[in-house]
Formats: sequence, C-alpha cells, structure tokens
Amino acid sequence: MENTEESFAKEKDLTSPERGLLHVWHSAGPFDHLCPERVLLSRPVLQATLGEHHGVLLTQGGQVYSFGELLWRDLSIPVSAPLLEVSLLGKLVVHVAAGGFHCGALTEQGNIYMWGENTAGQCGLTDLGAVKNITVSEPCLISVVDSEAIPPAAVRIVDLACGREHSLALSSQNELWAWGSGCQLGLVTNAFPVLKPQKVEHLAGRHVIQVACGAYHSLALVRSLPPQNYNTQKCPEKKERGQSPHFSVTGKEDMFAVDEAHYCPLGVELKDTLTRETSPMRRGPKQRLQHVARAAGSSPGSGAGSCPFFEDGKSTTKEKNVQVSASLKHEGLDIDHLTEDSPNSFSQSDWMASKNSSFADDTEIQSLLQKLSGHSLDSQQTSMPGDTDSLSSHTSDDSCVSSTPSMDMFTSSYRDDSLVKSQSTINSGVFGPYSSSSPVCLEEVRLRLEAEKKELQWQKSSSLTNINQKAKTAANRRRSLPGTPTHGSPRRQRHCACRPSSAGGTQTAAHEEAGDGLPSLETEVWSWGRGSEGQLGHGDQLARLQPLCIKSLTGEEVIKVSAGSHHSLALSAQCQVYSWGSNMCGQLGHGSSPVTVPQQAKLSDGLRVWDVSAGQSHSLLLADGDCVQPILLYCGQCQESMPAKSEKSRKSCPRSPNTAESTVRPTLLPQCIEMGYISSVCSGGQRCAVLADQNVMGFISTIHELASKERHFYCWLSSIRKLLLNPLRNKESVCSTLGEPRIHLFFSLCESFDHLNALIGQDSTSLNYFLHDVQRCNVTTLPLLTHTDCFLDSYKKYCSALGNVQVMGGFQSLHKLSLECLGSQQITLAQLCASDQSVSGDVDLVSLMYWPLQQLHQYSRVLLKLAACYDVLTVEYQYLHQTANQYESVYLSLLRRKKEAESTFLFWKTHSGKIAEVLRLPHRRIVCESSNRSLTLQKAGRFSHHWFILFNDALVHTQFSSHHVYPLTCLWVKPVTEDSNALYAIKITCPEETFTMVASTPQEKNKWLRSLNQAVDQVLGGGGQGSSPGVAVMSRAASYTFTGDGRFKDAHYHGSWLGGRVHGRGTMKWPDGRTYKGNFKNGQEDGYGECIIPNKVLNKPDSYQGNWKDGKIHGFGKYKYANGEVYEGCYYEGQRHGYGMLSSGKRIRASSSVFIGQWLQDKRTGYGVYDDITRGEKYMGLWLDDQRQGSAVVVTQYGVYFEGTFKENKMSGSGLLLSDDDTYFHGEFSDDWTINGKGVLSLVNGDCIDGQFSGEWSAGLKVVGTYTKPAINEPENKERSRLFKLGQYVVPADQRWGCVFNECWSRLGCDTAGRGERTKAWENIAVTITTARRHSPGLSRSQSKVLECLEFIPQHEESVTTANYDNIRRYLIKACETPLHPLGWLVETLVTVYRMTYIGVGSNRRLLSQAVQEVLAYLTHFNSIVRFLFPGLPEDGGIIPDPPISPSTSRCVANSLEQGVVVFSSSSLLLPLLLPQLYPPLFTLYCLQQEQEEAQYWERILQLNKQPDQSLLSFLGVQEKFWPVWMSILGEKKQIVSSSKDACFISAVETLQQISTTFTPSDKLLVIQKTFEELTQEVKPMLDDDFLWCMDDLLPLFIYVVIRARIRNLGAEVSLIEDLMDPNIQHGEMGLMFTTLKACYIQIQHESTI
Repeated sequence: MENTEESFAKEKDLTSPERGLLHVWHSAGPFDHLCPERVLLSRPVLQATLGEHHGVLLTQGGQVYSFGELLWRDLSIPVSAPLLEVSLLGKLVVHVAAGGFHCGALTEQGNIYMWGENTAGQCGLTDLGAVKNITVSEPCLISVVDSEAIPPAAVRIVDLACGREHSLALSSQNELWAWGSGCQLGLVTNAFPVLKPQKVEHLAGRHVIQVACGAYHSLALVRSLPPQNYNTQKCPEKKERGQSPHFSVTGKEDMFAVDEAHYCPLGVELKDTLTRETSPMRRGPKQRLQHVARAAGSSPGSGAGSCPFFEDGKSTTKEKNVQVSASLKHEGLDIDHLTEDSPNSFSQSDWMASKNSSFADDTEIQSLLQKLSGHSLDSQQTSMPGDTDSLSSHTSDDSCVSSTPSMDMFTSSYRDDSLVKSQSTINSGVFGPYSSSSPVCLEEVRLRLEAEKKELQWQKSSSLTNINQKAKTAANRRRSLPGTPTHGSPRRQRHCACRPSSAGGTQTAAHEEAGDGLPSLETEVWSWGRGSEGQLGHGDQLARLQPLCIKSLTGEEVIKVSAGSHHSLALSAQCQVYSWGSNMCGQLGHGSSPVTVPQQAKLSDGLRVWDVSAGQSHSLLLADGDCVQPILLYCGQCQESMPAKSEKSRKSCPRSPNTAESTVRPTLLPQCIEMGYISSVCSGGQRCAVLADQNVMGFISTIHELASKERHFYCWLSSIRKLLLNPLRNKESVCSTLGEPRIHLFFSLCESFDHLNALIGQDSTSLNYFLHDVQRCNVTTLPLLTHTDCFLDSYKKYCSALGNVQVMGGFQSLHKLSLECLGSQQITLAQLCASDQSVSGDVDLVSLMYWPLQQLHQYSRVLLKLAACYDVLTVEYQYLHQTANQYESVYLSLLRRKKEAESTFLFWKTHSGKIAEVLRLPHRRIVCESSNRSLTLQKAGRFSHHWFILFNDALVHTQFSSHHVYPLTCLWVKPVTEDSNALYAIKITCPEETFTMVASTPQEKNKWLRSLNQAVDQVLGGGGQGSSPGVAVMSRAASYTFTGDGRFKDAHYHGSWLGGRVHGRGTMKWPDGRTYKGNFKNGQEDGYGECIIPNKVLNKPDSYQGNWKDGKIHGFGKYKYANGEVYEGCYYEGQRHGYGMLSSGKRIRASSSVFIGQWLQDKRTGYGVYDDITRGEKYMGLWLDDQRQGSAVVVTQYGVYFEGTFKENKMSGSGLLLSDDDTYFHGEFSDDWTINGKGVLSLVNGDCIDGQFSGEWSAGLKVVGTYTKPAINEPENKERSRLFKLGQYVVPADQRWGCVFNECWSRLGCDTAGRGERTKAWENIAVTITTARRHSPGLSRSQSKVLECLEFIPQHEESVTTANYDNIRRYLIKACETPLHPLGWLVETLVTVYRMTYIGVGSNRRLLSQAVQEVLAYLTHFNSIVRFLFPGLPEDGGIIPDPPISPSTSRCVANSLEQGVVVFSSSSLLLPLLLPQLYPPLFTLYCLQQEQEEAQYWERILQLNKQPDQSLLSFLGVQEKFWPVWMSILGEKKQIVSSSKDACFISAVETLQQISTTFTPSDKLLVIQKTFEELTQEVKPMLDDDFLWCMDDLLPLFIYVVIRARIRNLGAEVSLIEDLMDPNIQHGEMGLMFTTLKACYIQIQHESTI
C-alpha cells in the first residue's frame, strides 16, 4: 500500500499530458464568471462520469480515480486532486459509471466492480454480510450469471450505467441486465430490492446498442427490427401515382398515431406489499441526510408528497381515499364500491376488466378531468420559490406504480426537510388519487383514458406534441395518455431479432455496428421507469414497469441517448437534439414548460450537435461551430450578476443578489475555446465536465476537421433529400413530366442518393464514436480506410446515375416541377447551394446534385494531412497516403465523367432529331465526331456524305438518313502505314465488316486513333488514360449479335475474340433455340463444346457434348437425340465415324437395343455387337451400310448359338446352330433362323440326320434325308467332327475392335497403327492431360496429383533396364487408371466392349474360346502401342539387362547376381492392367463351361470334408510321418486326436483359399507357390533337413489341402490359369506346381468316397 502511494505521488509530480484533459465546473454558475477547474493528472483521462455529488475518472492504463463527496467513506475529495481507487489497480478497467450515490467499473474481461451506497441494492452484492451493509466502501466484484443457460454461464459485460437506486449492464450478446430497486429496472417482479443481476426479458431478442440511467427512469437505444419482422403498428403506406415501382418513399410522421392498441402499461397489481413498512436497510445513512438538507434543487418523484408515508411511517391512505371520494361524489359520481379499507381491493384484473367499459355521461367525466387539471395547476402555483426544478413531480404518479414506496423515496432526495413536510400536506389533499395505496388511483387513470380516447376520435393530428400545444388547459390531461407499445412481447420475437456478438469489450456499447461493419442508423429508443415529468416520452406522466418504444423517435436515426434526473435527451445522426421531460430550468432547450414527447431543441442555424449529456437540471451539448474547434452549448439553470439585471427583474426576484435563471434555448459557453479540442461532455448533479485534447502535431485538429466536414456533409445530404428529392418523387405528376424513359433513371438517381446518404450518415456517426475514444482508437480503423471500396462504389454509382439523368435531359424537365415542390423552401435550398445558384437566383439542379463529388477531394486532402502526422516509414503513413491517392484518383475520374455528361447533353441539344431518338441512351457519352468533314470513308464517292460519331460504347457511321452502329467491344483499330498516295488511314475491323477511314491531316489521324484506342480500352475495362496511337487489344471477351447472312445469322455470342473473329471459349445462341457453349477457333467451333439443338417435332432438344473441328462435330463425343437414342463415340466431319455405341429406346437405362462397334460415314460398317434387348438376341459380327453382312455369331436368351454368314441383314448361306441341349445343325440358311437346303443334324445321343431341311428352327423342320445311328464301337467320324467344330464362321479375334485401337492411335497423333512421330505422341498426351486438368475444376486432390504426374513425359528413348522398368510399369498403371489419358481411355473402352459382348445374353458357354482369344488379341494390340511409346522394351522372352555398373554400384553386383535375371513378358506387364476389369464376364464363362465337372467336383468335396483329419489322411494315402501331432490354437498347443477336424495344415489351407481373391494367372500361381511353401514349413520339423519332395508323397498331401480349402469353381480357376498363363513359366517350377493342382482337381473328381 505504501509503495502504491509513493508511485502515485511520483506520478503527480510529472508534467500534465496534452491528451485527455479534464475540465469540471458548477452548472449553475454565471456564464461570464465561469471558471472550469482543471483536473491535474499525469495520465490522460479516457473517460469521466459524474454522480449527484461525486465523479469517477478513468485514465490511461486502466486506473480509476474518484472525487467529490464520497459519503460511503466519509471523505470529501477536491476535483483538482482525485483519489486513486487502489483496489482496482491491475484490473484493466475500460469503462466507469457513476450513479446518484454509487459507482461502477467495467474491466476488459467484462467483469463489474461496484461500490458506494447500497440502500436499494444498487451495488448488486448478493453476499449475506454485504447485503446488510447500506454502503460499500471498496469496489466489489459483481457476478452476472445467465441461469437459463445449461450449464449456467458467466455473462460478459460491455457497457454499464447507474441511476440513483438502480444499475444497468449491457452484455456482449446485446442483452440488458438490471439490479437495484424501482420500476426503472424493467423487470417483471414486485420483490425489491433485486440484489442479483437479472435479465430484462422485455428486451430479450432485441439488439440493445446503448443504455442510460436517469434518477428513476432508464433509456435504451435499440436496433430496429427488419421491416418484414417488425410487428409494431405502422401507418398505411400510400402509393402515389407518380411513384416509381422500383422505389417507394413513406413520409415519416413526426409523432405516432393513437389507435386501439393503447393500453395501460402499469403492468402490476397493487398488493399489500406495496404499502408495507420500510425495511431498516432502506433508510439512508446519517451523512447523506445531513448533506441532503444542505443541498439545493429537487428530486421529482421522490419527495414525501408522492410517498404514501409520513416520516413516522404511518400511512395516510384512509385520509386520501376520503378526500378523493368526496371530490368525486361532488361531481355526481358514486364510487363507494371503490373505497374499501383494503388497498388490495382493486386489483389489476379489475382494472383491465373495466378498462374498456362505457360511461353514461362522457361530458361529466371530461369536466371532472378538467377540474382535476385545474387543481393540479393551482398546486403548481403554490410551489416554493426556492425550487429550481418542476414541482409537478410531487404530484406525479410515480408512487402509484413504484414497487418500493419507502422512506428512501424522500430520504434519498436532496430537498430541505421543511420542503418535504410542506409538500406532504399538499399531496394529502388534491393529489390523493396519485397515491399508490389508494385504489382510486387506477380508476382515475381509467377515467382519464376514456376521456382521452374520446377526445382523440375527433383529433386529426397524430402528433401528441401538437395536441398538447393546442390548449394549456389540456396539459395535465395529456399526461394520462398511455404510450403505444409494440404488439406482442419482444421475447416472442426473439427469432426475428438480429443479435451479433459485441465487437470487443474495450469500447462502449454505442459503438455497436451493423452487418457491414458501420454503426446502424435504424434505431429505436425505449424507456421505462417513473414518468412524473414526462421523461419517458410517451405523451403522458404514467410510469412504465417494462421497456416501451418511443414511437416518435423511430426512424429519426438516434445514435445516442442521455438521461438526466428528470429529463431525457436523444441525439440523431443529423445532429439534431430531441429532449423531453422536466423543463423547469429550461434544460430541454425549447420553451419553459415540461414536454411529455420528444421535441427538437431550438438550435441556431449552422450548429451541429454531436455529443449530449444530461444532468440534474441542465443539459450540455457539444457542437460544431464556425471553426474546426468544437463549441459548448448549455441549457438549464444559470446565474447572472446583479448589474446585468434590470430594475424590473430585481423587483420580481428579490431572493438574492445573484438570482438563478433558466435558459430558453441552448446558450454558447465562451470559455470552451480555451479548453482545447473537446472530445466528449459529461453532466451529473449540478456539475459539468468535458474531456479535451491539445492539438498535437495537428493530428487532433485534422480528426476534428474530418468529422466536422462529414457531419456537415450528411446534414446537407439530408436537407437535399428532405427538401427536394422526396417531394419530387412523391409528386403525382413526376411520371408524366419525365416520361417513361427518364422516370426510371430519376428513381435510380434517388436510390443511389439515398444509399450515399445512408453511408455518409454511418461514417459521420462512426467518426463521433472515434472522437469520443480518440486516445484508444487507431487511425487505421477509420471507415474511410476500412471501407474504401464501399465509399468509392457508392460515389461511382451515384455519379453514373446522375450523369444518365443529365444526358437524357431529366433536369430540364424537373426544373419547373422542383420550383412547385419547393415553394417557400426555395430560399433555404438556395442557401445550401449559394455558390452554385444562377444569376436569377434559381437553383441550378445539376450543379447542386454534383456538389457531393467535392467530398472525395476533401477526403483526400484530410487523409494527407493525417499522414503528415506520421513518419513516412510507418504503416499508418503508407495506409493513409495510399488511400488518399485512391480518393483523389476517383475524384478526378468522376470529374471527367461530369464533363463527358455535360458535353453529351450539349451534343444532343444541338443535334436533336430522328438520330437522337435512336442513338440517345442514358449511359452513352460523346467522345468526338467528324461533322467538319475531317474524316471520311476510303474510296467514297465524290458527293457522298459520311459522318462518324465516336461514343464511349460505339462508333456510329451515318450516311444521309441511314446509320450503322459498331460496338466498341467488338471493334479492332489498326493504323494503316502511309503509302505513296499520302493517305492517313485507319483500318476498322468488326465481326462482320472491315472498312478504312481516311483523315484529312496526320494530326486528325492521330487524334482519332488515340480516341478510338482510349474508348476501346476503357470499354474493355482498362484505364483509357491516353494511350499512344497503336493497336488495341487483339484478344478480348465481348458480346455481339450477328446480323449478316451465314451460319451465325441473328445469333448472339458472348465470349473470347481474336482480331475480329470468335476465338477461344464462348457461348453462341441462335433465335431458334440452338445453343453452343465451348471453344472456337478462327470464327468456327473448334475443340470441346456443348450444343443444344431443338427438335420441334418431338418438342425435345438434341444435345451434344464432345469435340468439334472447323465448325463441325469431329472427334469423340456424346450425342443425345430427342427420340431417346444416345450415341457415344467418334465423329468425322459431322458424321458418326469410327468406334461408337448407339443406345436406342425411350430411356437410356431401359433401351430396346444397343449397338457398339465400327461406323463409317454415319453407318454401321465393320465389326460390331448388336444387343436386341426386345427380342433377347445378341449379334456379334460384321456390318455393311447399317446391315448385317458377313461372318457373325448370334446367341439368344434361350441358349441357342448360331455362327454363320449374313447377307442383306439375314442369315444366308452356310451356318452352324447349336441348341442349349447340345443339338447341332450344320447346313444352309435362307433367313433368320430359317433352314432351307442341305444340312446335317446331330442329336444329343449321337444320332445324325443328313438330307434336305426346310422350315423355321423354333417352329419345326421338314426333313428329307438319311437317319444314321452310330454303332457302339464305331470310331469317331472325323469329317463330321470337323463339320460341327465351333469357330469356323467367327470373325477372327485380331480383326475385332480395330476401330477402338485406331482411335487410340489417332489420339496419339498417328494416322495408322505404329506410323507416327513418337515425340509428337508424347506431346499429345501431355497436352490432353493438361487441358483436361484445366477444364475439370472439380477434381479431388488425389486425382489432381495423378494428373500432375502424368503431365511429365517419362524417359522413353533409352533402353529399358531393371532400374527403369519399374518406373515404366508404375507409369502404365497410373495411365490406365486415368480415363483422360489415351491408354486409360483405351482400357476403359475395351472393358466396355468386352462386357457389352459377354454379359447378359452373351453369357453363353459356347463363347468361352472366343472370349479368351479376344483377351489375347487385346494384349497383342495393347503391346504394340506400349512398344511404340517405349521402344526400349525387349521382345517377349527377352532378358531385361541390368544398368551399367558404376563404381558407386559395384557393391550391389553380388546381390543382383543372386537375384537372377528378369525376363520380359508382355502378358506379365499388361495383363494385370486389363484382366482385373475383364475378370467378371470371363470367369462367368469359365464357370458355365465347367458346370458339369464343377458339380461332380463339389459333390466329392462335400463328402470328403465330412471325415476327420486322420481318417481323411489315411484315406488319401498320406504317410503317417506327415501327420501333424500338435496344433496351435491362440498360441496354445493342443494334441490332435482321431476326432479332430480341420486341424491339420491350417496355414496351407488358408493360403490356398486366397486363390479366389486374385485375378491374373501370375497372382494365382503365386498363391499356389505360397501354399507349397506353407506345406513344406509344416512338415519340415517332422523330417530330416535334407528332405526333398517326391510326387508320391506330395500329391496325396496336396489333395488333402485342396479338399479342406473347399474352393468353389476350382475347375474354372484351373482353366483360366492354363489358358492365360505366361508361356515363359509354363515349364518351370510354377508350371509343375500348377500341374500338381490340376492333377488334384482331376483326382478329386474321380475319387470314390469313403
């Protein structure tokens, strides 16, 4: 503690800072002797706040100081030497608040510390010991916890405000929390005090921006709800005839209208708890009472007269009821039923039930209210002359709705005790109805409501202020009119409210920003608490227990609220001050009578207020004056010296030499100039305080200048909008005056003006907040720097809309109409544009509307001044300087636009006529024209007349009465070199025309060339800053509509161009619905593109996606026809040519037929497969001119197999037919399935019929021939066997699918197979991969990585060694897995055609040999392509050599020799790439072929597996020395017994089972090899080390393994391996192992069961 005091003493010795200077003075002092007291601190003051008789300061570093009457410590601290709050050191305080007699501090973490008086629980202490204390001497931490959250969570606070008996806190979620006592809390409770902070539920779901606390009322600034969710009452919008459909303006009413939604907002029942004795803890301390007796002024609403208790604590309820009853009976109204002894006899439900009841005699009620009003006026005249505040507060209704009527209501005031006693007698008489303990109070309110409602039925004005000012006698009656609440509780509107999180806790909540990062101007003001002086602003003097929106301030763009003791202030973004409430001392700034609804303070012209603060009976305003330095304005109590008063005033006010006076309107305080640059004001009690800064390096003055100019600019914009634009667009005749072309332009101008106006308002408000916290703000956070693009875009849009209206002559048409709208406001408008008005005094609308552009120059100038305050190397300097240049650049650009618009307007004014009607467009600006014959057309006739007009978007060529428009977006300019004829020519190239313009002089040529290039550059998005004569951009993106004859007639194109021709990517649309989207080259479709062609007959479009060349479909693509057919394949010059697949039918997935094969000139020619799904037949053979012609195979869904010849789409000639039951026929066919001629029929049992056959196969045959039944021992007839051999009419496998391989060669850049440049082939692969990668943005990361690897061309010229063979193999694997690669496309297509052939009906066992031969043919063709790409590969069976031995690799020679040599085989390299995808249909054919053998094999397997292991080993003849004795189960050895099953050779069995999971023969052979190794490892421990297998020992043991493996379709596996095995290993070790497996399979088939 001592160290802290020593450090504080050292700080006091330091020099005073130049920032954060605090000045404090007494508010009631004389203006001419005003002596502000300077607070001397070593640290700059960041914030000051004042209570009734004390103040709290926040300095840099988060230190907190206090001064004044600190009653909770029995200290009186002078202002000049404030006391440091030592207990808050290190807490990082960012905000402080002072209430009536307590204080609060807010830390950076969002924690609250409170201290001071706690009689009403305003310090929020919940600890039992602390609650009993009526004072809190040291700051204590207050916990704000959201108990509704699960789990309960601590609430982070960003703003804090304090009143006399309550405190409010704003959370980071923009929710309001309250604690203390009184209706000013806004809580739904009647139990006071509220010691624990509670959420104000009535504002839940609303975005609260700022809060303020008066003595006994509260204010909140709330962001308005969106229009579609705003449920409050609105005036019906009227749509004017002259209003644009795109823009609507609703005039804002000054005040709200009264409707049926009025209700009494008291919101509580009057229970016996309201009349209880005061608890001891609510009594004020002795020190405070002594000070109260000394104080001057009043506390409206808290005197004894408004409390139902005298000082002795005895109630006077009965006396008041008697007096009121007598008064009402005198008026002829019987209310005996209301005056019962119990104060609870009239509940809230009774009040609500009788609220809308009707009375017999309305006149009597109105006269009664007038008499009551008269009594009220008389009572005001009897008030004490020493009071400086309104005495009507003692007749208020505060006590009737206050939930805590106690001794504190008058002990907390600072009125003299004698005044309290005198007022108690007054209120016990006439003002009895306002007592909370009297049930007549609510009935009185109801009576007043009824009278008010009837009066408003004939009142036409919707403004409460206007009604109030019509007659002084109705002043008190107006107090009883309740406010207009929003329909429905805001809690129910939680889902509609916008609730973004608070942006940090170091700033006050007033800095809340809208969604775009700027302060929101769409705000509302809500108020609640006591309303005895009308300080709630609802047009009455009723109290509100819950927050209620002040409708008259909605839409007024309020940015700050301030609450005094009994009056309230609101500051708008337009620098207007609204005030309401008590006005005894003139603190409202307008008149001297209290006002119950907000009214504007009477400010002198040119004053713009940007900060306000309300004290006890005064108001302090901070405004812009004539210079940059701000000025202070004061409203309220003041004193004037005796010599300055007249004799009359001395006679009328004989109280003292210095008499207290009040100001009627805000008065300038001249001492403000000496204080420096004031940044904020503060009021509290009878004190005023300001925070000021010295002009350090000109920074402070520059910031103030920027803010002042922005406020002035916003006020100017608002005035123009209010006086000129709004009346114009609401004028009924505006549509007829402007006409259809210009009315939309005018409303677009108004819309852009409104947008600019709103943006400037947000910026000026943000600058206000910046000045309030200038010491903690960074200059780089200015909106001009953070929202530069937003500002520049707004100005550009506004200037563009303004120029469009000017060019079309809109302002000339509006001139007369504007004079009619202005009327008497012409002088005011002329003052706003005094420098721009014409000589006649009329307002120049054009100059007036262009005036906002000057603000851009002001931004640049002020930002440069700010940059001069920093070092050139700092980030701030660079940021400011760069942004200033941006604003200046745009300013100069907009000035050029302004000149262009003026020139264009004058051009059309002088060239009006038919051409103007056609060519005059809003956005079009004149650049230059050749009316002086300076430019003509080359080779023009002698008497021809050519006029060229260059606009900013087009070049117009007129000749006599015709003209042609050339858009600049599609215009290419090229200078022509001067020839011998001395022609100064310029060549113009357009999409459909080329011509040459000839200039008269070289200077004229350069002028036009420069203008043309600038205009073209600008229209294309360039700077257009005066480029030298040259060629404009050859490549560009633009839109154009073709008009000439040709393929593109009337088509609209949008895309890339090159030198006047479509080139690159673009979209072409024809009027008939045709659309092409893709690549162009030299004016034609070329490359990949998508086309849609409408089919009017079927009312469906054809579509094509694929490659184009020279304007025709060329290459691979997919065509979807309107009739449902789909073709996917190759094209050549618009015709189907090469490989292709055609699916026919209504739907692709349920096609009636599919053809896949070769096409020639749009016809099926060559080998192809036709699957007739409807008939269940599949044709595999040759085609010619769309007909089946040549050798072919046909299979049906019934298992019938045919191979033979076709002619003219029919079976014709010799053929072989096999049925599913193995019946063979070989003979002559004349039609499909029709036999006619010689033939031989072989039956299943071997019988044959040889002769003449006729008839259809499925219907029956007529036979004339010989029947032969072979003998039992007759040898096989070789001739007949040859006759029935399959495959004699089949197309050879190597002749099938040549079209597929030809397409792959074509993609590699080769004309035919193997003929082409290898380097070009690799380049084509790289280009294809790169193009596909560029046009496929949706690729995954892995796919992009694979394509990136394939883009690199591998080493292919060098010979293949063991070192790079693996690289080739890995490259081929990646290439075959990528369909974008030519090899990948080849593999994908081969898989497609193979499956189309052998799946479905093609799954016929007769096709197995053809399927195997086809796979081998694939490998042959595939191998030729791979060898072309990698010529270094050796021949099949060749040895792949090792790389040359170098000294560095000599150590590995021994290892490589041990590994042996590597033999190359095309099947081992390519079969793993192809066979896994062909495996399903191929293995299915193997299974069908081996079906009978497989059934026999599986039957033996099931029978043999029933036996135990030892029994099966014995049956198979396995020697006992090979029988395992032990088996291992989970690491535990167990002995094998006779009953054990599946316990022997388990590892070998499991290994062999993996053969079904592999695809290639090599992989299956590896599985067999591993099985033998596992078998050897299991028997090796039981035998000698030199043991070698012999087939007699191995075969039985391996048969056991095969039996226990239970492999289904083992015969198919064996056949597949045998057919496709690599010939190089057929006779090696693996070949022997395979032979052993095959022998086991055969042995098991013929094995007899046990």
